Amino acid sequence: MGMLKSSLAFLVLALAFFLCFIMSTGDGSYDYFQFVQQWPPTNCRVRIKRPCSNPRPLQYFTIHGLWPSNYSNPTKPSNCNGSQFDGRKVSPQLRAKLKRSWPDVESGNDTRFWEGEWNKHGRCSEQTLNQMQYFERSQNMWRSYNITEILRNASIVPHPTQTWTYSDIVSPIKKATKRTPLLRCKQDKKTQLLHEVVFCYEYNALKQIDCNRTAGCQNQPAISFQ
Repeated sequence: MGMLKSSLAFLVLALAFFLCFIMSTGDGSYDYFQFVQQWPPTNCRVRIKRPCSNPRPLQYFTIHGLWPSNYSNPTKPSNCNGSQFDGRKVSPQLRAKLKRSWPDVESGNDTRFWEGEWNKHGRCSEQTLNQMQYFERSQNMWRSYNITEILRNASIVPHPTQTWTYSDIVSPIKKATKRTPLLRCKQDKKTQLLHEVVFCYEYNALKQIDCNRTAGCQNQPAISFQ
């Protein structure tokens, strides 16, 4: 009888953990948005086994995604319940704009990239932004501040050997946006490459807020921008 009770208790506990996991990934609760832009040359440089389809990556920051996030775990929620991506809901006019602002810089399949971002992230905030609004809002965010131009005006341009500190790169962006961004890097051998610049927005994705640097480039003084 004792063993039976122990087994039942274990099953109940396992079921509780499973339900908690399902709820954490599928309920779509979130605190804020991360609007993530990526530097295509870094994407392509670290893709060793599967090179990018374009031999010369785009030389401006492009959208990676708009991610509803939680302060306790910025990678959640994801893969929530909700409407699957429907390409017909992206108007031809918006599609033409997204091909410039939100291209698939790796394989060149833009629509598949948008589909993946909506299904993994967008659905988690569907109660706030429907699919059309999700992509329209992302396009507007991208147009609001040209990161490539902001850095260029601060004499931060791609260079094979020059490096910058985290603060060097954040400062001109913060001056332009009046908000603190987050930087993410990729490691290539011994070089820390600037990969992403993240803007943070409040729950309704209307007002930009300071990003909390809970993660980002490693605590190394040198960041390369190539």
